[in-house]
Amino acid sequence: MFQIDHVHFYVEDAQAWRNWFVKYLGFQAVVNQIFPTPLHQGKSFHTDTEVVKSGNVIFLLSSPLSPISPVAEFLRHHPPGVADVAFAVADVEAVTAQTVANGAKILQPVQDGIACKYSKIAAWGRLSHTLIERNIISSQLESVIDDSFTAIDHVVLNVAVGDLKTAVSWYQRILDFQPQQSFKIQTDRSGLHSQVMISSNGRVQLPINEPASPNSQIQEFLEVNRGPGVQHIALRTANLISAIARFRAAGLSFLSVPNSYYTQLEQRLELPLSPLELQAIAQQEILVDCQKDAPLEALLLQIFTQPIFNEPTFFFEFIERRSQAAGFGEGNFRALFAAIESEQIKRGFVR
Repeated sequence: MFQIDHVHFYVEDAQAWRNWFVKYLGFQAVVNQIFPTPLHQGKSFHTDTEVVKSGNVIFLLSSPLSPISPVAEFLRHHPPGVADVAFAVADVEAVTAQTVANGAKILQPVQDGIACKYSKIAAWGRLSHTLIERNIISSQLESVIDDSFTAIDHVVLNVAVGDLKTAVSWYQRILDFQPQQSFKIQTDRSGLHSQVMISSNGRVQLPINEPASPNSQIQEFLEVNRGPGVQHIALRTANLISAIARFRAAGLSFLSVPNSYYTQLEQRLELPLSPLELQAIAQQEILVDCQKDAPLEALLLQIFTQPIFNEPTFFFEFIERRSQAAGFGEGNFRALFAAIESEQIKRGFVR
């Protein structure tokens, strides 16, 4: 077993962000006492932690109550964002020992939590990875089910120029992730290099990006974030069209897609989409991609939010994979970059 257990955000107001996830994305707040986690839930003397859940997706949200909180320390160096991506493992003692043997820095040794054992290792920049072995899952927790999202599809890490190979090597050596697809994306204005890393069992996908030009969206992230970090998380859903309609109705903002994209999409006669479905996809401004040599029914639908925090750092991607479609929307990269670059120009990030 090796999969994403939960993602931990460090924010300025945990309760406000708990309410944000409930309002905009249809998450449910989880009663702190029933969530089996290594961390103290609710208010300690220095940190407030909230938990939200949708399907198999679990987010922890922590904010500082005093300057000695580790969240306060994080926020002194970075804007709000992802501080930890936790991996569920079958044997935390064995996995932790292996990471140490391979050169990992231990932030917390193996110890007992509530219905679990866990440890924590330092990752890239200020990102960490909690390794967690669950003994039991609370039946109360299992009853808190929402069908908006089925899983975390992938987590994207941005690193500084020149650091891509080193970061890839770190994940390969420490966690036995293996290189999968690689991309070099270039537009008239900017570019990036990306290497997808995948866990040995295939359940964790981690694209790692580095900027390929000074005005790249990756470079902007690095500057505003004041270092490397998680740029976005892709959440998988079974029906993206209806999900996005709900999110828009709730007031969530997305990147805009030009009408020309859908004119070109209609000309791709091989796409197995009815005129009615094409109209719904265009209305919700969803991107559609298919891979060469894949079945026609294997479509990838995706859409990207505007940055959710005050600064242009972290955003969400929502994704639907039809007929087990693979990839990351390579055919949409140019359209995506054009949309992101348009927002960069609005913010004045022009070089």
